[in-house]
Amino acid sequence: MKIFMESIDIGIWDVVVNGPFIPMHVVKKENVKKAWSEWSGSEKNKAQYDFVAKNIITSALNMDKFYRVSQFN
Repeated sequence: MKIFMESIDIGIWDVVVNGPFIPMHVVKKENVKKAWSEWSGSEKNKAQYDFVAKNIITSALNMDKFYRVSQFN
């Protein structure tokens, strides 16, 4: 799975290892999640890796396991 994801884009495997990219900005010295409408093009591209990783992983599951995993979304 690692090799397959890295062959598509190394950023996809990075999401699996380190978690999804969540664009943030600083408000009153605190990190706050940006609204989707505030995301730059590069932030949207990085966040897309999470969806691609989820698609690859769920595509590799049989129907029984897919059903079980989809209950936790």
